[in-house]
Amino acid sequence: MNDSSWGASPSAGYRDPGDPGRSPSAGPVYEAADAAQTRPMPLPSEGVPSEGAGRDDDHTRRPAPADPPRDDRSRQSDSRQPETPSPGRKRAGRDLPAAIGVGLGLGAVIVASLFLVKEAFVAVVAAAVVVGLWELTSRLSERKGVNVPLVPLAVGGAAMVVAGYVRGAEGAWVLLALTALAMLLWRMAEPPENYLRDVTAGLFTLFYVPFLATFVALLLAADDGPWRVLTFLVLTIVSDTGAYAVGWRFGRRKLAPRISPGKTREGLLGAVASTMIAGALCMQFLIDGGQWWQGLLLGLAVAASATLGDLGESMIKRDLDIKDMGTLLPGHGGIMDRLDSLLPTAPVVWLLLVVFVGAG
Repeated sequence: MNDSSWGASPSAGYRDPGDPGRSPSAGPVYEAADAAQTRPMPLPSEGVPSEGAGRDDDHTRRPAPADPPRDDRSRQSDSRQPETPSPGRKRAGRDLPAAIGVGLGLGAVIVASLFLVKEAFVAVVAAAVVVGLWELTSRLSERKGVNVPLVPLAVGGAAMVVAGYVRGAEGAWVLLALTALAMLLWRMAEPPENYLRDVTAGLFTLFYVPFLATFVALLLAADDGPWRVLTFLVLTIVSDTGAYAVGWRFGRRKLAPRISPGKTREGLLGAVASTMIAGALCMQFLIDGGQWWQGLLLGLAVAASATLGDLGESMIKRDLDIKDMGTLLPGHGGIMDRLDSLLPTAPVVWLLLVVFVGAG
């Protein structure tokens, strides 16, 4: 999920300049509208008045300038900019109608393919892997000049997902090794400069996208595979939704401000509580042989993995200095912006379900 999904108030941490309780040594104060901007505040030396302009060194206020003539005042009032939102008003940060419409459309395609034709769902996962690889390698090339071989990664990544469903974990491991070898050989056809950098980034991409996505195919391969995949999807979505709802309404304390300023500790607690409840219900009613207490543990693990996955992609995007990985999904960003929580959660759900109820 994106930084805005956890709903921290944009005005958190800022105080009213007219607050009488503010200490003079507290330094400059910023308005809530300024807090939403990413550029630094201009310095007084640049010819722009600072927040402290109009005060002497001993903090005594200078005389206020005389009022402009009536005609000048009328011109100033006509040219005023629209008022900024109230500091207490929170924004979702996304085009919610578009995001909801796209989400419902994707959900319908996924559920239909999952329960009608399992092989069609495998094709959906493989297609998502290919698009995700294209987005990530394109951003690496644009922002860092890293030349990751896309063709062997895309072909091998899609084959890994299919092999995981048809041949199990052993088939996926074989395709992983063959894809890595093909990538190394493919890159040899180009000049040797930055060879080590490019193939290292390629190996990271190989493990980050297709390898983790293969665990979704392993979930599907079980006898009750569609219900296991549905449990995995529901818990991940509930984690993101719980974090957004609680963080948007009650979020005050930042979770990891240097990585993702929009995420809050209150949002994390919302994710944990909602996912544990959903996990207990899913294990009791959707998974053969599951127990509600196992669902509590599963929900806790999903909340942790989904949050770490979200923070991990936020770290990548901050390093690349981008907001979204792509623009394919209106209101969401790119495919990778939707896979950030799902990818690291898939192996966690697969492993815990194998421990709790067996491989199926």
